[in-house]
Amino acid sequence: MKRLNLLFLLGLGCLPTLACAQETQAISAGDSAWVLTSTALVLLMTIPGLALFYAGLVRERNVLSVLMHCFAITALTSVLWVAFGYTMAFSQEGMSEGVRGWNAFVGSFDKLFLLGVTATTPWGSIPEPLFCAFQMTFFIITPALIVGAFVERIKFSAMLWFVALWNLLVYLPVCHMVWGGKGAFFADLGVFDFAGGIVVHITAGMAAIVSCIMVGPRRDYPKSQILPHNLPMTVTGTGLLWVGWYGFNGGSALAANGSAAMAILVTHTSASVAALTWMLIEWMRGGKPSMLGLATGSIAGLAAITPASGYVGPLGAAIIGLLSGVVCWWMCAAVKTRYKYDDSLDVFGVHGIGGFLGTILVGIFASPKFGGNQADLDILHQLGVQSFAAVSVGLYTFAVSVLILKGLRATIGLRVNEQHEIGGLDLNTHGESGYNAL
Repeated sequence: MKRLNLLFLLGLGCLPTLACAQETQAISAGDSAWVLTSTALVLLMTIPGLALFYAGLVRERNVLSVLMHCFAITALTSVLWVAFGYTMAFSQEGMSEGVRGWNAFVGSFDKLFLLGVTATTPWGSIPEPLFCAFQMTFFIITPALIVGAFVERIKFSAMLWFVALWNLLVYLPVCHMVWGGKGAFFADLGVFDFAGGIVVHITAGMAAIVSCIMVGPRRDYPKSQILPHNLPMTVTGTGLLWVGWYGFNGGSALAANGSAAMAILVTHTSASVAALTWMLIEWMRGGKPSMLGLATGSIAGLAAITPASGYVGPLGAAIIGLLSGVVCWWMCAAVKTRYKYDDSLDVFGVHGIGGFLGTILVGIFASPKFGGNQADLDILHQLGVQSFAAVSVGLYTFAVSVLILKGLRATIGLRVNEQHEIGGLDLNTHGESGYNAL
């Protein structure tokens, strides 16, 4: 009897150990390794990928200012994410499906400064700190995309204030509504946005068109042709973005599985088709294929496939790539020229329009009829959901961006003075030069 009691007590003593073992087993080493890799890849997309892509497209006197924007945004948004961004985007405290309180639009505040997020708390099959870090990279790159709309003439201080306020008032609510899980507004409607067509590209694109108009055009636009100063730099950035997008889309599966593999395959397919499409359009119209067109087309295809990457097959990806190459080229080459807005590096035309196009088309190509993986998909219903979410977020982003920019214009101002714009932001704002004088 004493032996039985002893064994019973030993068994009780082992229970916490067994519980810990079960919790540890819930976190997959393979999934964690893949998302760790994806986190690094998505950060690589901003620094140095997007930084180099944009820096090569501006004039020589402003190359460092663009690099500075991307690096400063990375540091600023990372701190904001840890302080309050993560909890506002993903905390689900008190949320439930069907509830339409304020938690439907923004997360709770119980994880400020990541309180309660430890190395052993799981998020699905990965540690929660890893999920937090992965989502942080999206919080970083989204406002960095907007920079391309107002390069070469915005005040550095105005850019920082805009990014901070915009991420707080636009990105975090939209992110929560789309990706916040049960109880979040768009999530409950069943919207498809695998990796950020709405959350990243539509929001960035709409903010870009607003900001380029409100900041105003560069002083010599459109009177003179403004050419990239270093295309090899831009091509290097394009390559880093393309490879990084494997983590952007494939990592959004949050697991090392078939969904991640298919997301990578369709991402590459869409980018390739869109790049060839853009190149061929320029070749037929101008008689010469351009490296800039090939690079820009690939980014259009990457932006368009982002919301669809976890739902469509190669056929859908190819069609999305083809359509994004045509439509985004038309927006950048024809519409922008017609209306003369100085979206300097085509953020709206590529990311905004590409993201919107992909967000709508996933409602069609997610169907198994076209190689998608959503069985019994009601295409008309899903198109309605996708359109409602895309248009609603676009209008909300437009309105809030206008209010933020008006406030900054009335207080600290948006533009550098004309003398500084002529002389370049590198020397006049940062006291440095990207290239030493010979």
